[in-house]
Amino acid sequence: QVQLVESGGGLVQPGGSLRLSCAASGFIFNVYALSWYRQAPGKERELVATIGTTAGYANYAEFVKGRYTISRDNAKSTVYLEMNSLKPEDTAVYYCSTKVRAARYWGQGTQVTVSS
Repeated sequence: QVQLVESGGGLVQPGGSLRLSCAASGFIFNVYALSWYRQAPGKERELVATIGTTAGYANYAEFVKGRYTISRDNAKSTVYLEMNSLKPEDTAVYYCSTKVRAARYWGQGTQVTVSS
């Protein structure tokens, strides 16, 4: 079955960086787009970034443009989210997600906390 496992979250100071990873299995990785979402306490889950089947297409939410970079390694079935210039408002649980045959799948999430 489809599995998505995130890692790389943690506590970081404002202005710092983190790199999230999402290891995927159970589907043909290189034919599906993948996305990162986040959910802050008391807020709805929101789309952060999406990458197409190749690195040639990527789309970002306005609030992360210029600070975050999504990438993928099809040989490792892994998608990454490089986060720079982190702000306290970036604090959230970050989720990896994909849609396979009309069903959306989610990982368990990884907590990112930006605080001094």
